Formats: sequence, C-alpha cells, structure tokens
Amino acid sequence: MATIKLGLVDDHNLFREGIKSLLNKIPDIQLVLEAVSGKDLLEQLDHVVPDVILLDLEMEDMNGVDTTIVLKKTFPDIKIIILTMHKEERMTSYLMEIGANGYLLKDTNQKELEDAIRSVYEKGIYFNAFVSQALLKGLKNKANKPPAIGKNYQLTSRELEVLELITKEYTTTEIAEQLFLSTRTIEGHRKNLISKLGVKNTAGLIMKAIKDKIISV
Repeated sequence: MATIKLGLVDDHNLFREGIKSLLNKIPDIQLVLEAVSGKDLLEQLDHVVPDVILLDLEMEDMNGVDTTIVLKKTFPDIKIIILTMHKEERMTSYLMEIGANGYLLKDTNQKELEDAIRSVYEKGIYFNAFVSQALLKGLKNKANKPPAIGKNYQLTSRELEVLELITKEYTTTEIAEQLFLSTRTIEGHRKNLISKLGVKNTAGLIMKAIKDKIISV
C-alpha cells in the first residue's frame, strides 16, 4: 500500500497537535509538511510536495481561499481538503468550484478524516452529506437558465461512459477494470474530459455533469 504524503496548514498549534495525534494512528499516511499560513505553505512547497493538503480557511498572511486558487494554478496535482468550522453552504460550493477536492468540518472524527484523505488521494474527490447538500443547493441556485445539454462538449461515447463512472466515485483502477481498458487510457479520458468541460479537477467534472445534465443521476 502506497504511503500518502500529507500537508497540514492551520495557524492554531493545539489544533495541529490534535490532527497529528490522529494521523499517528494511521501507518500509511505520513505528515511531511506543517505550515501556519498559505504563505508559509507555498514557501515550503519548494522543498517538499505533499499528495494531499489539509487546509484551514481563516489564517493570517494568506487565507484558505486565496491559497486554494494559487495551489490549483501552480501545483494542480495536489489534492486539497478544506478543514474548517465554517458551515456556510455557499462557501463550501464556491471552494469546490475553484478546485478543492473535499470539505470537512473540524468536529469530524478520525474515521471520516481518514476516509476523506484516502478518497481524494485515490478518486480526486470526497463527498459527505454536508458537501453534497451544499453542492446541490449551489447548482439549484444557478439553474435559472436552460442547461447546456452537451453544448459544445463533443464528448465521445467512451468519454460519457468514463464520466458516468467518475460521478459514481469509481477510482481510475475501478473504471479501467469496468471498461476493460488500461489505467493510462482512463487517465487520458479524464484529462480530455477536464479540458472539454473547462473544469479544474474531478470535483469540477462531477459538478458540471450534474449542473448541465450531461449524465443522469
């Protein structure tokens, strides 16, 4: 089993210590970076690049929103899980739209934290009940114009198959097994879908597919 390299960004020492104590109980998740702000994080990324980053929203120097935007431009392969006390659904929806891969409240337990880290590492996305509700409400609020059903997307039948499995949260390996293709081929389809739909990541693909009714859910 591969070791997941994790970064933790939060300006509260006690909270970081609590998260570290939870992570110490998970042998294949290794904390490789610890930062107190977005600015601190970006400076450290010159030396070490985690697979997944747990990112707080409210920090001095550079907050979580600005950090997410910069990370997605400069380190697009890093997966981001927002870890915060904010329960505002509009904020959740916005962060997922700009590139966050998951959103957790700070009162989460060890199991959900572990599940979220593994999910974004393996699938590129983590949905829990809170995130799903926030996204659906966000999409509903934007649905006051007719959906662009396949508009200018020109998706092939294979890409549609892959997209449908992505929305069901299948991993690349699972999709490859389902369609009898190589994982490299599936990753190629995923990149093409991201490009054609004009999104940033797997979360964006799922939101776009639902919003524009490209696939039925």
